[in-house]
Amino acid sequence: MSQLPMNILVVDDDVDNATSLGELLELEGHHVHVVHSGEEAVRISRERHFSISFMDVVLPGLNGVDSFLEIKRVRPDARVYMMTGYSVEQLLTQALNGGALGVLEKPFDPDAILQLTSEIGPSGLVLAQPGMSPAGDAGCFIRKTLTENGIACRHVTSDASVDQSFRHDEVVLLDMPSPLMDGMQAFQRMRAMGHLAPTVMVPHARNGQAASKHPLSDVAVTGILNKPFDPLELLNKLPQLAA
Repeated sequence: MSQLPMNILVVDDDVDNATSLGELLELEGHHVHVVHSGEEAVRISRERHFSISFMDVVLPGLNGVDSFLEIKRVRPDARVYMMTGYSVEQLLTQALNGGALGVLEKPFDPDAILQLTSEIGPSGLVLAQPGMSPAGDAGCFIRKTLTENGIACRHVTSDASVDQSFRHDEVVLLDMPSPLMDGMQAFQRMRAMGHLAPTVMVPHARNGQAASKHPLSDVAVTGILNKPFDPLELLNKLPQLAA
């Protein structure tokens, strides 16, 4: 074994998949706890700390997205990665509970930015996918486009700023140094506080890594493991994902 043992949580209602992943991780010397529902995942996450958790999106009862948000509420520093066969857009649409969702892809078109932010409404979200460019560059470009066209923009670059008051006539640009799923937690917190300003989110990679087309590279940017993935490749990325 080439790395220190970790405490790992695997959450999947497919018993065979959960068992197989758990056994593979245990063969590497890690301490693995396997559960099959979101409720179980939340309960055990309250009781103990895990170095890293892998959670399926589709779960009986409390789904994976809501379970993720609850675990992050209880343990803000938790490393939780979603496993899903959905596209990122489908996953976010589910998480928004029917709210409007738009997607911006590189290269960013100013007209598309203006159109999407006007269409999504006060409770909607636009996901900006920065590709290989630094996420900070994407955020600055979007802010410049909005302000130059007379649209008020609140540029949020830290988690502490999420709890501020937002005007309903401004666009909130969530441009924090965190992956997409952590950004979703901040967005849901804004909504729970009654802040319903249109929002543009720019996910950042952890540890400065850029996004790529490979699912086991994109997980650093999105917090999402797209199925199918190679479990052996996942083993090699564990230290990075848990860092």
